[in-house]
Amino acid sequence: MRKMDRPDAEIQLVKVFETGNPSLIAIAESLLDDAGIDFLTKNQNLQDFIAGGRIGASYNISMGPAQFWVRADDEDEARSLLHDIDEGWEE
Repeated sequence: MRKMDRPDAEIQLVKVFETGNPSLIAIAESLLDDAGIDFLTKNQNLQDFIAGGRIGASYNISMGPAQFWVRADDEDEARSLLHDIDEGWEE
């Protein structure tokens, strides 16, 4: 992930994608990284932390799916990049 340009500036983040599918997580990370879009993920590393892990679902029910957050300025580009990656995949 790129370094933030102005660490002292207030940054507004928006959620652009969520999935519990580990394959789609890797694809989303790759697409955003290749486009040079800064992103944060929420819940990704906690999927197997709580007992039960991903039993019965593609993500830990108590944690929820992995979420991808980007700067508001990058929202349109990120959504465009990620729009089609979950079509045809079953969670």
